[in-house]
Amino acid sequence: MRNGTAITEFILLGFPGIQGLQALLFIVIFLIYILTLSGNGLIIFIVWVEPRLQTPMYFFLCNLAFLEIWYTTTVIPKLLETFVVSKTVICTACCLLQAFFHFFLGTTEFLILGTMSFDRYLAICKPLRYPTIMTSNLCMQLALSSWLAGFIIVFCQTMLLVHLPFCGNNVINHFYCDVGPILKAACADTSILELLGLLATILVIPGSLLFTIISYIYILSTILRIPSATGRQKAFSTCASHLTVVSLLYGAVLFMYLRPTAHSSFKINKVVSVLNTILTPLLNPFIYTIRNKEVKGALGKAMTCPKAHLAK
Repeated sequence: MRNGTAITEFILLGFPGIQGLQALLFIVIFLIYILTLSGNGLIIFIVWVEPRLQTPMYFFLCNLAFLEIWYTTTVIPKLLETFVVSKTVICTACCLLQAFFHFFLGTTEFLILGTMSFDRYLAICKPLRYPTIMTSNLCMQLALSSWLAGFIIVFCQTMLLVHLPFCGNNVINHFYCDVGPILKAACADTSILELLGLLATILVIPGSLLFTIISYIYILSTILRIPSATGRQKAFSTCASHLTVVSLLYGAVLFMYLRPTAHSSFKINKVVSVLNTILTPLLNPFIYTIRNKEVKGALGKAMTCPKAHLAK
């Protein structure tokens, strides 16, 4: 155990070296936050009030939208604070709590996206059996399993983390409480936690990515066997939004974690973290609705007859 004073709080640096831009960045990120809450909340509302959208695909989309609301809420308020105060302080317990929710929701997002790829596989590759397989009970079980698995994976590691003594450097060069700097501040051996974190990362990220890739290999092979061009286009359009979101999320994460250490730049990683934690939740509602006639039709119907929908 290293000598030192026990840490009772951490300091978040945010984005140092942006003097003169704090007010502008505060406004931009605050607007992004409001749009993220509004866009994802609107998806949940539309699916809730429109019976035609109460299908497995939109059920999982609602889970994703609900997750994105809390995922951004975990990070953005403290990030905004870094723009308006000279030193952003967060208590140790609050920092650990933020880290838990950030990684719990992030892990669950990968699992839900994997579940959505399974749903698309059944809808395109097994269209006749899809209604009997993807029942409401199975949808609920898959969603609950994703949330529960994400919770258990992160909760077990967090329980080990909260029992560590902290007496090292309490400055975190990030805009949220990342696990890496927290472990560096620990005054005890963290090798078990680091090993568990590595195993969880391998299980969740490459594991869910491999599952998604295999699902889409079957999906694309099925689409290519559809004789008509209209049929192929219609089938692919049901997967395009999900595939775009998956590409954005996995692209950002793989860029951060799979680059050689010698070529890594923490500044670049922070910028990619902004894409992953702030911009992707903002873009998801637009990606899923911009080319979706069903959602746009339900949105137009809700806007023209809001009282009728609320009465339901």
